[in-house]
Amino acid sequence: MATTRKPLEKYRRIVIKIGSALLVDRKSGLKKQWLNAMCADIAALRAKGVDVLVVSSGAIALGRSVLDLAPGVLKLEESQAAAAVGQIALARAWSESLSSGEIVAGQILLTLGDTEERRRYLNARATINQLLKMGAVPIINENDTVATTEIRYGDNDRLAARVATMTGADLLVLLSDIDGLYTAPPHLDPNARFLETIAEITPEIEAMAGGAASELSRGGMRTKIDAGKIATGAGCAMIIASGKADHPLSAIGTGARSSWFAPSRSPVTARKTWIAGQLLPAGNLAIDAGAETALRSGKSLLPAGVRQVTGSFSRGDTIAIIGAEGREIARGLAGYDADEARQIAGKKSAEIAVILGYAGRAAMVHRDDMVMTTPAKRDMDAARSDAHA
Repeated sequence: MATTRKPLEKYRRIVIKIGSALLVDRKSGLKKQWLNAMCADIAALRAKGVDVLVVSSGAIALGRSVLDLAPGVLKLEESQAAAAVGQIALARAWSESLSSGEIVAGQILLTLGDTEERRRYLNARATINQLLKMGAVPIINENDTVATTEIRYGDNDRLAARVATMTGADLLVLLSDIDGLYTAPPHLDPNARFLETIAEITPEIEAMAGGAASELSRGGMRTKIDAGKIATGAGCAMIIASGKADHPLSAIGTGARSSWFAPSRSPVTARKTWIAGQLLPAGNLAIDAGAETALRSGKSLLPAGVRQVTGSFSRGDTIAIIGAEGREIARGLAGYDADEARQIAGKKSAEIAVILGYAGRAAMVHRDDMVMTTPAKRDMDAARSDAHA
């Protein structure tokens, strides 16, 4: 795992979060020149083979500008109406600016449940990955037209971090009106010290977070640190940088001040501990010895190795995998509903389309969504020998 910062073009997949105040001016509306410069930066990264995803705030800010709403806090229904108007304008603006670099934009609107409920999470991930595969740049925002206070992220920093972990990004860039993390809010404390590299988000680092910066943005340094905990815990580095100037990504590349958060040294453990320990299995898959050997060598669970399916579960639910000796050896996220799993258990992957009537996933449980919960017998025997030595 990288412990030092590297040039942006050396990353495989980057999620860029853009704050409302960068995109929208209270009086004049959309900052078209800034957006064009940002899209030129994105095009430059894409030309070097980097996947780019954008989490763009600005729908409500742009909508309230178009509707000429008075300054101040909006009521829920006013925010939703502003979002409905602003999202159309925002999507059009991104599409037009990216098209100048011959890049296609794809709009994705997410709610909290789309990333927290596993079935919807898998669907959203599949859609985003397909857009990337087709060469498009996903433009992602929270669906503010339907989200309520109780079921929303509340800011796009945390949403961007969820998107980064969902898509396996290795860098999250948070662009806002501050150039990084300080030991205290710099506008309040003239002695605040800038932190260029953060190796780990400790309680001391969390205590440095400040509040929201403006009425156009719900996020502040607190939400950025929260986003950092989500992203770095999943093995994704994070950069906080100012986006005020044109070409902010190019500026980062040429040494503009920014704070870099190192990814966790054990990201797989952190994510798979969540799969193994925090979710109760909704069903079981009993597998044969051959499939168990394949799983222990890092492969996915294919239908051919499944002997029995029990329980009632949906695709994306957590299920237990029972080895040849009758004990749980792994947990993972189901690739199929229980009824479909029963139909294809013991069958070859090539037969799935004929049995189910559609071309499903090759794996019953993909290796990326699975964690071994019981070591192999030889490993346990070795541990016992060590204990008695």
